[in-house]
Amino acid sequence: MDIDSETRELVARALVEDLGAGDVTAEAVVPKDASGKATITQKARGVLFGLDVAAEVFRQAGAGELDGVAGEGEWRDEVPAPVARVEGPARALLAAERTALNLLGHLSGVATLTARFVHEVEGTGVRVLDTRKTMPGLRALEKAAVAAGGGTNHRMGLYDAILIKENHAALAGGVGEAVTRARKAQPDLPVEVECRDLAEVRQGAEAGADRLLLDNMTSSELGEAVAAARGSNGPELEASGGVTLENVAEIAATGVDFVSVGALTHSAPALDLSMKLE
Repeated sequence: MDIDSETRELVARALVEDLGAGDVTAEAVVPKDASGKATITQKARGVLFGLDVAAEVFRQAGAGELDGVAGEGEWRDEVPAPVARVEGPARALLAAERTALNLLGHLSGVATLTARFVHEVEGTGVRVLDTRKTMPGLRALEKAAVAAGGGTNHRMGLYDAILIKENHAALAGGVGEAVTRARKAQPDLPVEVECRDLAEVRQGAEAGADRLLLDNMTSSELGEAVAAARGSNGPELEASGGVTLENVAEIAATGVDFVSVGALTHSAPALDLSMKLE
């Protein structure tokens, strides 16, 4: 992935947060002119993602250029295994270590959890979507990690697509009225509306929504919603709420087009990685 100015600024802030006025431990015990070779190792099965971001951390810390020895975006079973190496001033390597591993581990964890969900719905044609439930400042990177894990990115923010939620509909006077207003105000943007029951499904479909968000419905309710929506003008259908690795296959089998999973970004465990110096 390309490193843009926002990512460079993110890395700079992360390093300042960790280093403050300086690494007092390394300054106390590591000779100033010492150099080292560091190897980052993947210790758990999963999808690696974020080497470019980690490389930027080492670069900004003055630790040298990270040399990736493993590809990204593919599931790796053979672990532990090296994923990258870097050679440079020892103090700088130590200064970069935790920030680099934090970012690399988190992004790899997002990619790994996404890959697990994608595997569960394989063969159904259903796509796994992310949400806006991201860590502040990390959305672009987390969504890139979702894509690396085989998922599909939903809207980036409040600005690039219309998603009418329960509160919007209540303030507008109902699902149908909210869709009508949105279509009139932003005719060039896709319009999605959250539906909690069959009545709202019919209202959203009849009003011409491009996609219906079927919120917190049981599998049987999803099946009924699919039948009701398919009998109208055929909007896309997205299941959301309470989706887990244990039930996502059952949800996908109801006939929906998408399953959105907030946990991909807000609850993904970090992939276990370590760095050793020699």
